[in-house]
Amino acid sequence: MPVIDPDKATKKNGSGYPEPHANAMKKRWYQRIGDLAGLTQFGVNLVTLEPGGKSSLRHWHSSEDEFVLVTEGELILVQDSGETVMLAGAMAAFKAGDPDGHHLIN
Repeated sequence: MPVIDPDKATKKNGSGYPEPHANAMKKRWYQRIGDLAGLTQFGVNLVTLEPGGKSSLRHWHSSEDEFVLVTEGELILVQDSGETVMLAGAMAAFKAGDPDGHHLIN
């Protein structure tokens, strides 16, 4: 697989959430890097959060794992157990079926 240039992935704003939830995602930008690379077995998304932005509504996945890597800046991971500051280089993982609702806030 050749090196992936994320600048070639379309940068989109918002989410597929209906109102009033869609408004909460106005400070969220994403690029579907997995689609750019032709991946079909798992997704890779590059998400940029403006100050005050949220990655998503709090959620969990019943049948897919989720992995987060902070590439720059500082985020707050919100989980059922509380809040954790994540700095560049920090990682978090959520196993499929674990009902720990989570999201990230800048």
